[in-house]
Amino acid sequence: MFLNVVWLLFFLGAFIACLAQWLYSGNSGIFNTVMQSVFDMSKTAFEIAIGLTGLLAFWLGIMKIGERAGAVQMLAKLVSPLLKRLFPSVPADHPAMGSMLMNISANMLGLDNAATPLGLKAMKELQDINPKKDTASDAQILFLVLNASGLTLIPVSIMTYRAKLGAANPTDIFLPLLFATFFSTVAGILITAFFQKIEIKNVVFISWFVGLTTAVFGSLWYFSSLSAEEMGIASAFLGGIILFLIVIFFLILAATKKIMPFDAFTEGAKEGFSTAVTLIPYFIAILVGIAAFRASGAMGLIMEGISATFNFFGIPTDVVPSLPTAIMKPLSGSGARGMMIDAMQQYGADSFAGRLSCIFQGTTDTTLYIIAVYFGSVSIRKTRHAVFCGLMSDLAGVIAAITIAYIFFPP
Repeated sequence: MFLNVVWLLFFLGAFIACLAQWLYSGNSGIFNTVMQSVFDMSKTAFEIAIGLTGLLAFWLGIMKIGERAGAVQMLAKLVSPLLKRLFPSVPADHPAMGSMLMNISANMLGLDNAATPLGLKAMKELQDINPKKDTASDAQILFLVLNASGLTLIPVSIMTYRAKLGAANPTDIFLPLLFATFFSTVAGILITAFFQKIEIKNVVFISWFVGLTTAVFGSLWYFSSLSAEEMGIASAFLGGIILFLIVIFFLILAATKKIMPFDAFTEGAKEGFSTAVTLIPYFIAILVGIAAFRASGAMGLIMEGISATFNFFGIPTDVVPSLPTAIMKPLSGSGARGMMIDAMQQYGADSFAGRLSCIFQGTTDTTLYIIAVYFGSVSIRKTRHAVFCGLMSDLAGVIAAITIAYIFFPP
């Protein structure tokens, strides 16, 4: 519903901007300029979607090998002790615990097709032990915030888009994105724990929190001590070798479990092909709307207004071209994806704006959409503090993304 409204506003805003230019400056050619931009972007959107086919096929093929070999189950066992402390109201042997573990693990591995059904299943199982059926329980809210925080270990789609749009090193946002999504998730957990008075002063939670936080801040301190050239080399090396090791680990895991890796890969690759084809209408729809809005001058006016506001408060304006992605992400995943692609096309995939847009895209998830779908699936009307906690997690992710982008990719 929201994306329909946004899409309509893109075209209405573009028409009003064109009308204003025609009436006040006599620029009658602006209408033709906008339509030509729409036609050109329709072609470009199709080419981008088709160009993604091979890259998506490869990564989804690799992910299918990991899924078949039990990587999701292994990750679920790893995070199980932590989740038991975060969800004290859910019995350890309740089916909901297993579904939540599998959903979060699938999300971390970027397996959206597997994560969503598991998430809906977990929400329904949590509803079974919810005493107030029309009101979100503490466990349901925290589970939703964990989904909305967007913790992802392997940002497959974002690296794929970067590769298609000409990034010199598509994986250079891997570590910055991982750090940013970590802060988003931790913020979501801590804010929700405050509202729900969850006891986090236990050995398991403190061990996880201290260990991961030390690793993240230690890594950020190390990278901030390097020159821009050294940081680029180190980040590219670590990002590349970690992803390569994940591929090798999945293949070894498949061999030990007697899984046929080639067969699993081809099955996943077929899903990648169908996904790329499915994306074509959505790409064209959202990108032509953005193209019309930008060509009419309406986007420029908004960006100028934001820049003037930032200048007034002494805030650097380098982040302004990337902000549409951050603003759109809690509302619409496809809308934010379109904004990210637009930023990379306008400023370059390796520009500060292009990279920051990618980090914004991967740092959080579509919070309001997730709330609507997950709570709607079990007929919950009273969401309590779910929206606030989810959006605060998003805000923490945005702040972290900007800070980390300045460390790794100083403009």
